[in-house]
Amino acid sequence: MIQDEELKRMRWASRRGMLELDLVLEPFVSACYSGLDERDRQRFQQLMECEDQELFAWFLRREQPQNEDHAAIVAKILDYAHRRDRS
Repeated sequence: MIQDEELKRMRWASRRGMLELDLVLEPFVSACYSGLDERDRQRFQQLMECEDQELFAWFLRREQPQNEDHAAIVAKILDYAHRRDRS
């Protein structure tokens, strides 16, 4: 189980200042982050170190992450966003 402090840090990190990213990342963190396994939490933390323009291109599927860890967590985030949009 993750600690509240880690969840708070990831909520803060997901607030990027770019509305399009905030609309994808913040709901994912709130709904899914605490249920991720340790490896996926590490992947998400690494993802938060990426530049906003990279994230934007990946979430719009204009580009694919070259890093396998980034690609894995981006896929999970996009899957969650699509499921949420269909609800």
